[in-house]
Amino acid sequence: MSEPKGGKLAPGKSDSRKGGPPWSRADKPRNFRQAVVQLTGYVGVYRYWIMLGITLSTVGAVLSIIGPQYLKEISDEIFDGIGTGTTDTSAIVSLALITMAIYVVSFILMGTEHYIIPAASERIANLLRRDLAHKINRLPMNYFDNSSNGDIMSRLTNDADTIGEMFGHSVSMFVTAAVLFFGCIVMMFYTCPILAVITVLPALGGFVIMRIIISRTHRYFVRQSRNLGAMNGLVEESYYGQQIVHAYGDEDNVRRRFSEINRDLYDSAYKSRFISGSMPQLMNFVGNLGYVAVCIVGSMLVMQEQITYGVIVAFIVYVRMFNTPLLQLSDALASMQSMAAASERVFDLLEAPSLDDESGKDTEVGEIKGEVEFRDISFSYIEGNEIIHHFSFTVEPGQKIAIVGPTGAGKTTVVNLLMRFYEVDSGDILIDGISVRDLRRDQVHSMFAMVQQDVWLFEGTVRENLMFNRPSVSDEKMIQACKAVGIHDFIVSLPEGYDTVISDSAGLSSGQKQQLTIARAIIHDAPMVIFDEATSSVDTRTEKLIQKATEDLTRGKTSFIIAHRLTTIRDCDKIVVMRNGRIEEVGTHDELLARGGVYFGLYNSQFENCA
Repeated sequence: MSEPKGGKLAPGKSDSRKGGPPWSRADKPRNFRQAVVQLTGYVGVYRYWIMLGITLSTVGAVLSIIGPQYLKEISDEIFDGIGTGTTDTSAIVSLALITMAIYVVSFILMGTEHYIIPAASERIANLLRRDLAHKINRLPMNYFDNSSNGDIMSRLTNDADTIGEMFGHSVSMFVTAAVLFFGCIVMMFYTCPILAVITVLPALGGFVIMRIIISRTHRYFVRQSRNLGAMNGLVEESYYGQQIVHAYGDEDNVRRRFSEINRDLYDSAYKSRFISGSMPQLMNFVGNLGYVAVCIVGSMLVMQEQITYGVIVAFIVYVRMFNTPLLQLSDALASMQSMAAASERVFDLLEAPSLDDESGKDTEVGEIKGEVEFRDISFSYIEGNEIIHHFSFTVEPGQKIAIVGPTGAGKTTVVNLLMRFYEVDSGDILIDGISVRDLRRDQVHSMFAMVQQDVWLFEGTVRENLMFNRPSVSDEKMIQACKAVGIHDFIVSLPEGYDTVISDSAGLSSGQKQQLTIARAIIHDAPMVIFDEATSSVDTRTEKLIQKATEDLTRGKTSFIIAHRLTTIRDCDKIVVMRNGRIEEVGTHDELLARGGVYFGLYNSQFENCA
């Protein structure tokens, strides 16, 4: 099977900033049929392999339906031979060979289908996970602000696997069972209408009951998928926040939340599995009634010479075959309920508004001078609750700009808007006279080296973390950057030096992680630099080393520094003081102190308890 280029995603309205959470869909939830139809249209080339498997399975089912007719003839030949004393052995052998050939071909076709369908299903799961991962890279930041990490992970793992496991298997089983079901009905009425009615009526009654149950229990399968996502979210949150949980003695609250989610998950899983398990039992009971009815009524008809002994033999086989598709239909419908619930969550993510397609933007950017202009920008994370109000400010090339203010003033939001992590509600941001809206996001991102408040490292070697997306950087430059921030001696003391494997959750202190991220920014060597509380987790001595490194890094480059330690920004060309999303003051360190305003109060508040 060849690998397709990708599934067909339903077009949605693009919104580069406002991305709703997964539970904010305005349209109606998908039902059973919509899930199958949408998945069939999504899986691309694999649907042809699914169709081939279904075709092979259908032909095999048809052959198995024909088989009992030859068993009937063999039985009649033997029964007649017993009555007359002469048996036509050649006729029996010929019929037996034909019957064996039918069942062998049926076995081969069904066996081939059992290879094709699972293979296609696994590739569908692979395709879903790939497209989900690709979609995540195109989602606006607002989507992640409103979504649980564990819930998103559950969609990529549990829900994608459920669809991959259930889709081909369930659809194939459903179609094959339907062929067997209706084929058996036709052949039973062809063989003996009376026995056919006795066999079919109880089964149809059981099927109607099963259908009513399924139509009213879809919500349990949906609840199970959602509760599983909530459980993953809580476990992920509790694991990464384990120290905080213990430090604040919040174990009881975490256990209570876990118990509530676990109870809901148990309730939904129990009901969905009870339904899944009860339907086969119901159809098995109906099938046993069919055996009893055929034996009793068939014997009476044989004694009345209305049918032959071979008809009863054929009908016993047909009853068994008739029960099989009924059980398969119940299993397939239950599996497809889980698949429909999982597909609802997966396609909610796949169809969430993506970042604008910027492939058509062809604005050429030459050498970056570093002039930045914030032109009357306003912004709100939640519509109607504005956070940045008419922010206007111009930065000359090569200037070092500090942005200060109390917590929640909007400092980090401003640099996030500059990086186009979010889009402004109104106004504009220009770099060297070019609106960032006219540039692709990757162009904007390449202009900056950024050290954020939240330190991030991935599991890999120290070298891989430092040379992130810069594989061509020389070892010499890497080592110089690490020496500049004071982390080189620690790295060489590790067992494998720069090739030591580290992770974001273990192996390094917070300060060491921050030193590595600053070294990474130095290696990136972008024309503009953003430091967002870059020294918040380091000691005073290391802070001085980092200050020296940042001076070297920012020399001749436009740089933005967000800091709470105001002693670290004295030499900045301009200091922007923010409060409640507005610019309160702008000036140098000495000018703002002389003014005796907001900055004066912030600066003195850091020394008032140092007497």
